[in-house]
Amino acid sequence: MADTQYDIVIIGGGPGGYVAAIRAAQLGMKTALVEREALGGVCLNWGCVPSKSLLANAQVARHLADAKTWGINFNGSYTLDYGVAHTRSRQVSQRLVKGVGFLMKKNKIDVFMDTATINANKQVELKGGGQKLSGKNIIIATGARARTIPGLELDGVNVITSREALDLKTVPNPIVIVGASAIGCEFATIYRAYGADVTILEALPHILPKEDEKISVTIEKSFQKQGIKFKTNALVERAEKADGKIVLHVKTAQGVEQIPAEKVLVAIGVSPNSENIGLEALGVKTTRGAIDTNDFMQTNVPNIYAIGDVTMKLALAHVAFAQGELAVEHAAGKEVRAINYDAVPRCTYSHPQVASFGKTEAQLKEAGADYSVGEFPFIANGKALGMDDYEGFVRIYADKKFGEILGVHMLGPEVTDLSGEFSLAIQNEMTPLEIAHSIHAHPTLTEVVKEAALATMGMALHI
Repeated sequence: MADTQYDIVIIGGGPGGYVAAIRAAQLGMKTALVEREALGGVCLNWGCVPSKSLLANAQVARHLADAKTWGINFNGSYTLDYGVAHTRSRQVSQRLVKGVGFLMKKNKIDVFMDTATINANKQVELKGGGQKLSGKNIIIATGARARTIPGLELDGVNVITSREALDLKTVPNPIVIVGASAIGCEFATIYRAYGADVTILEALPHILPKEDEKISVTIEKSFQKQGIKFKTNALVERAEKADGKIVLHVKTAQGVEQIPAEKVLVAIGVSPNSENIGLEALGVKTTRGAIDTNDFMQTNVPNIYAIGDVTMKLALAHVAFAQGELAVEHAAGKEVRAINYDAVPRCTYSHPQVASFGKTEAQLKEAGADYSVGEFPFIANGKALGMDDYEGFVRIYADKKFGEILGVHMLGPEVTDLSGEFSLAIQNEMTPLEIAHSIHAHPTLTEVVKEAALATMGMALHI
């Protein structure tokens, strides 16, 4: 078939890819987007969006379990139908995916549902259609996939990833979750709200091991109160399957334990999808499978960019959004500014929620930083008390000399929604004093942000 010419060809229609396509079209570039499975990628179809829908259902389930607190009496009888929650999550996902399709048409972007590779002539070849797309610029946005560990091979039935978990119409019970990062903690929240026996296994010393230690320790206490079991410093050695069940052999400080489960959810991170797309022939450099890029998302090969999880800079959908915009604007010759990853919120939508920025206290101590600490608890906040959801705090680390915000660590009600203020502040080099001078509505959860900012200067008002 004839070669088709474009200003930019994007491989991958996930968050980074489809946003890059829209921005390219807005800048007047003739744009093609190639997606092998579904527009919206993992995020909209089998990740961020449907899981948050299930978490919303889980929140309702928790309220029902505590109905008497709210003056509601079911006379001891009500049922939870997880199948309905699953159906609703798929409806939410499908609605957004259709919206992405509409945006592609609105912006006159040529979409090819096909598998793509890049040949030595920098043409994007479509496996199914046989077409060759030539682009002045190519953006690789192929994402990542769940990884596993030796002795615990994924089978999609007994040993599953979050993708298969989101297709389940019933709650597995008991469920063992291997990995206590964001995905593991979120599914633990969902399944426990529906009454499942949940055990989390984490190889490192704490749950959410990359978070500030105070966050990890506090959420561990919260999980214990909720009845979520966990074992840290725990290594899965092997798995045995029998009668449709699975038994994990787990090495802990107490020796090797056997833990039975209906299903095992593996949530230990992702591996970049960089194979079989022609990188070797082009000479595109990678590190452990992740595509290397500079601050403007350029690879070492001219006019080829990479964005999103395939770069493994920070595997978050909102990072992919930003990288997509940055790459396109750079390719279009616009003046651009590199992403400040310290200003990017890292969010976990468990109960309680977690949101963080920048450095942990351990990292600051290791670097010998001279910093002040400001912390304010939600238990002293009127809105949180009214919501009967007041576990947690906002904690800020600020440079003592200049007031620069070095790290922010939040745990509590809706802290993921409170993250925007800190993203704006850090991106624009604001100090806690400037946050404190901003008037925050009362009563709102945002007042905890202001009070924590004041606390870095020893000036908190309501504690």
